[in-house]
Amino acid sequence: MQQQALAAMVAWMRLDSALKAFEAALKRDHKITTLQLAVLHIVSERPHIPLAALRKALLAHPATLGQAIDDLRRKGLCQVRTNPEDRRARNVSLSAAGAALVAAVPMAGPMRLRDVVGENERLDRLTPALNDALELFGLEDWTGR
Repeated sequence: MQQQALAAMVAWMRLDSALKAFEAALKRDHKITTLQLAVLHIVSERPHIPLAALRKALLAHPATLGQAIDDLRRKGLCQVRTNPEDRRARNVSLSAAGAALVAAVPMAGPMRLRDVVGENERLDRLTPALNDALELFGLEDWTGR
């Protein structure tokens, strides 16, 4: 096996393992998923965000996102209300408990990239590298695109 292939495999396994460990810690310590944490972070940036804007920002299937938000609402971490300007639309807002959770959980995983400043060259290298990984690992058929 090529040394480069082995090094890439080890790096991927470290990333995959770290992401799984982070998700497990979120579930264990805060009873939420990484998708739910992403929702809370985005909602924390705006007082009332339309559900459609969340779908677009997270590239999430409507049913999956709806289930995640319903669970957050049941846990008292966010509120969902009808948009006063468009009665068909719903707005999501953060509760005080949701804001406290966002402050308590370390910023890790892909959502952290939203706050990375001054790392343009690294981010410019990361995007094509991740796209290459999808192709090299034969995972393109499962990207949903």
